[in-house]
Amino acid sequence: MPTRKRRSGGSKARREIRQQSTKNQVVQPGQEGGTYHPLTISEIEQIHRTALDVLEKIGIGDPIPEILDHTLSKGCILGDDNRLKFPKSLVEDLIDIAPKEHMIYGVDPKYDYSVTDKKMYLSTSGEPISIFDYKTQNYRPTKIVDIYDAARLCDQLEHIHQYGQPFAITEYSQDKYTHDINAAYAAIAGTQKNIALAVDNVEHVDPLINLFDTFLGGEGKFMKRPFVEIGGCPIVAPLRFGKDNAEVMVRMAELGLAIGVCTAPQAGTTAPASLAGSLVQAFAETLACLCVVNIINPGSYCDFEMWPFVSDLRTGAFTGGSGEQALVMAATAQMCNHYGLISSIACGMTDAKTMDAQAGYEKAITTTAAMLAGGNFVSAYPGALGSLMGWSFEGAIIDNDMFGNIQRLVRGIEVNDETLSYEVIKNVVYGDGHYLKHPQTIKLMETEFLYPNLADRRTTQEWEDGGKETIFDLAHKKLGEMMKDHYPEYISRTIDKKIRESFPIKLDHKDMKNGNSRW
Repeated sequence: MPTRKRRSGGSKARREIRQQSTKNQVVQPGQEGGTYHPLTISEIEQIHRTALDVLEKIGIGDPIPEILDHTLSKGCILGDDNRLKFPKSLVEDLIDIAPKEHMIYGVDPKYDYSVTDKKMYLSTSGEPISIFDYKTQNYRPTKIVDIYDAARLCDQLEHIHQYGQPFAITEYSQDKYTHDINAAYAAIAGTQKNIALAVDNVEHVDPLINLFDTFLGGEGKFMKRPFVEIGGCPIVAPLRFGKDNAEVMVRMAELGLAIGVCTAPQAGTTAPASLAGSLVQAFAETLACLCVVNIINPGSYCDFEMWPFVSDLRTGAFTGGSGEQALVMAATAQMCNHYGLISSIACGMTDAKTMDAQAGYEKAITTTAAMLAGGNFVSAYPGALGSLMGWSFEGAIIDNDMFGNIQRLVRGIEVNDETLSYEVIKNVVYGDGHYLKHPQTIKLMETEFLYPNLADRRTTQEWEDGGKETIFDLAHKKLGEMMKDHYPEYISRTIDKKIRESFPIKLDHKDMKNGNSRW
């Protein structure tokens, strides 16, 4: 076998630069998107006008008493059909007063971010109810320890900026209070990033705030620094309030706390099959929530989670990884940017059942479109599989690698006198004819180029000699390395004792330290 020549020039200097560099110089949280425009301005305005017609003339059905108490005196109208109508002028006034900037707080202040304009932050998100096991290649029900492990994994993934509860805990699906308390506890035990939780029982809101106050060491401390956002789906498509989540929305608005208001009509089943019509309905439904929140508490913040989903019209089933899904979510981001609304955009979903090529291309196309369009909170579903039915720990690591590359794509190319490199070209052409050891190459190594943590760039021979591992295999190895020792003690023993005395914490201490044999 012929010997391979080693690349020459500057290897020692490049290693020193890499060792001295600060992580993530190439891409940063809060990069700006917004260069992809699937809609014209005229089309945006047409969708907007039609959505206002829907709210004024059709309205939202089944308004709960708490919503009526706040809205009827402020100009909304309850029709004989028990549908709440929102006059156009009122809606436009409320869009104007809705916050155009929002501070999200991390548990640790180093994760505080100001969200505005087209700045983007990537988040986990999810409704899965099962874990895809790498070793057995089967799905199993989620457990409380899984949500803790997911939190401490996301704590280490540099391209995930917000921890959104990535799946439900089926172990406690019949005991919603225990479910919600333990999901919150696992989050604060596992990560220092900003946290988003799904809660659909208004009676759980105050106990959760009490839990967070206990964690912070005193009553009222959470309200001063609310590092958790509670959200849900206040609308049941098409165009009806959902009682449980609507009650949570009202309570959060009354408290002046941030809430995620997710609307998720599905084109062809719970929304029109036409993508434009689906956008109209989703925009109207999400605007209704924004209006309610800002009527209750003018200037109060809610994530504008307008999530038009897509059906496979051959079966009526949800499909998350299609070109149509990428298109409508990008259009959503563009519309929110047009009106200055802080958006949450869903992407990264796949109908694939394992982390294969289908998962890769479906996740990549939807996430790339959402980020190029400039969604603020990019709920990219890292790890999600099987049409949102399953979650993969290895998949989350693979997706994190992908997020870095997409952020690099969004960042674009800096063009100036220095980067045009005329003198560099001249010096190399008239010099040794090689750029690898040039000072500019060394200088730009960690600021112009992002190096994947996982993607395999070995030679084909090295790959064969190494056992022909797939990216899924490599992710499994990486997962073991990351999870073996990362058992952070974010909750002090004294505080943990107080929490466990007051709340039904089911996460066993032995599962929160090394040596538990899971990894």
